[in-house]
Amino acid sequence: MAASISLRHLLMGSAAIVYPCSTLAQEAGAPLPLDPIVVESDREVQTQNAAPVTLIDGEEIEERQASTVAELLDSVPGVNLVNGSTPGGSAINIRGFGAWSGTYGNDQMVQIQVDGASSGAEELYRIGTQLYTDPALYKQAEVIRGSVGTFEYGSGAIGGMVRFETKDASDFTGGEPGFKARQYLGYGTNAKSFVSSTTLAYQPSQELELLFNYTWREQEDYEDGDGNTVANTNFATPSYLAKAKYHFGESLEHSLSLSYSDTQSAERDVPYDQFGQTSFGNVDRDIRSRTTVLKYEYDPLGNDLVNVEVSLSRAQQRIDQSPTGGPSNPLLDADHDYVTTKLTAKNSMAFSSGGADHDLRFGVEYILKDRKDASSAPGGDDRRYALFAVDDITMGGLTVTPALRYEDQEIDGTDNGYGTYSNKALMGGLSLRYEWQNGVSVFASAAYTEGLPILDDLTNPAYMNQSQKALTYEVGGAYTAGDVFAPGDALALKATLFQTGVSDITSYSGVTDVDVEGVELEASYSTDSGYYGDLNASFANGYNRTSGAANDYWAQQPADQVRLGLGKRFDNGLNVKWEGIYTLAMDRADTPTDSYFIHNVSVAYEARQGAFKGLEARVGIENLADTTYQSRLATRPAPGRSINFSLAKTF
Repeated sequence: MAASISLRHLLMGSAAIVYPCSTLAQEAGAPLPLDPIVVESDREVQTQNAAPVTLIDGEEIEERQASTVAELLDSVPGVNLVNGSTPGGSAINIRGFGAWSGTYGNDQMVQIQVDGASSGAEELYRIGTQLYTDPALYKQAEVIRGSVGTFEYGSGAIGGMVRFETKDASDFTGGEPGFKARQYLGYGTNAKSFVSSTTLAYQPSQELELLFNYTWREQEDYEDGDGNTVANTNFATPSYLAKAKYHFGESLEHSLSLSYSDTQSAERDVPYDQFGQTSFGNVDRDIRSRTTVLKYEYDPLGNDLVNVEVSLSRAQQRIDQSPTGGPSNPLLDADHDYVTTKLTAKNSMAFSSGGADHDLRFGVEYILKDRKDASSAPGGDDRRYALFAVDDITMGGLTVTPALRYEDQEIDGTDNGYGTYSNKALMGGLSLRYEWQNGVSVFASAAYTEGLPILDDLTNPAYMNQSQKALTYEVGGAYTAGDVFAPGDALALKATLFQTGVSDITSYSGVTDVDVEGVELEASYSTDSGYYGDLNASFANGYNRTSGAANDYWAQQPADQVRLGLGKRFDNGLNVKWEGIYTLAMDRADTPTDSYFIHNVSVAYEARQGAFKGLEARVGIENLADTTYQSRLATRPAPGRSINFSLAKTF
């Protein structure tokens, strides 16, 4: 525990440094506002806040040509995938938590939300994370690593949280009345993958926005670097999104929006085990994932104390299975149906008090998870009431952010022969950030969260009043500046050191206490002549602190990784890029993995004049050297070389 103690001392020391700095800032007056510095690279480093947050915008979503939502996220430091190239059997690991050895797709320590609706994250035996949706539906993906930035959205996000935001009609119309259509086509040589995404956006007036998207994506079984076909990696997923938003009021200060997304998948005579590790027999499996969100917003002009948002969401995942032959196994004939209904009401306030500026968000939440009883997945109701408050308090260069969340839970499994249980938890965190006028900032945070008991543990009464508890400490620094090495260039850097201790664990058999500590690095740089670079890196160690454990390492810890992208944007709309991904050897495991170096290259072009103005063409080669490898935690070899083509045009 020496490393944990030193990190706590570092956290307290950083707070001691920040305090006199804030005093000096107040004595000298608030710092002058600085012009924003924009790094023209693929991704903006979030240097303006203390939370370890990464945003993937719509442009990057298309540039990455990801075939699954999970595959879209692996470029974020601290995020690793299990079988990310297919929607079934894939799982997301953040800071060593989330995916669980191919046994369950999620351990409840990584939360997923779509437009605020809680989705996926069920512990279904030998089935992936159940994030059945398509990257083409989204304009942004936000990854929050750790729990310090999650209390506004949920509890128990020990590894972190992923928040997706679907597209709006105004993203295509620019907020002006009119009609826009966008067609996207893509093809990949490995697995003969194909995708067609059609978007129709119509704004008959300033008040009304209408959007419809239909996406068809399919692929055959892919080949690894040795040319071997990896069985059961084929899929076809039709998806669609319908969305309407109406603005009203004297100054259009009110808005009401309704969105519905639907993704389906049909698998025939496939192994029950989506991770491909154990043979239970084959099944016919039909999957449908539906998310509905109704949202009301009120943001009156001239009143910074009122910015109301009320959201009612319903996320349903249904998996129907039937055995295709041989002896009947209850697993093979199990149908899963789980629905999460959530009502959230919150208000944002901006005001000044006692020489400090406040950005206060507070609200209430009602969450109902209803799950059908099935083999290995006990059914019942999980009702929760929550209160939360987060306040960004700024005094000169210092920002202090306290956050609190309280949850009251009732679990009822009596309809299926189980018991009833009640639990309560108060959790929260505190972050400090100080920024000097030269672009240097330092930050520190501490966060405590609890993962309340889940429906999956109804068969184990001993777990039903036992929350998983986690305490996370973080310290770090950031730097943003222009004209660093040459006139017109821009640089952004951010480094985060973290330590998380988890106790009273119920997700893992035979594991009660785990510590994870590491460092995450993010950097971006661009020049006035169009050259740019992005760097992401994660180095971490996990320790199993369970009394009597056979090994002291944490078996779910991913390998360390460095990802570097270098590119050049030309004035004529051409963008060329090389990306290298170096994954270090991992010997702190029962099955050690070797290091490997993957190269990706891409060329993108957007016509800026002439008859083809606005046409976007991309060619990317993934795994250029056709390297054979299997990622740490993955249960099957990764795809070999694939040449991916795409065309897109907005009309």
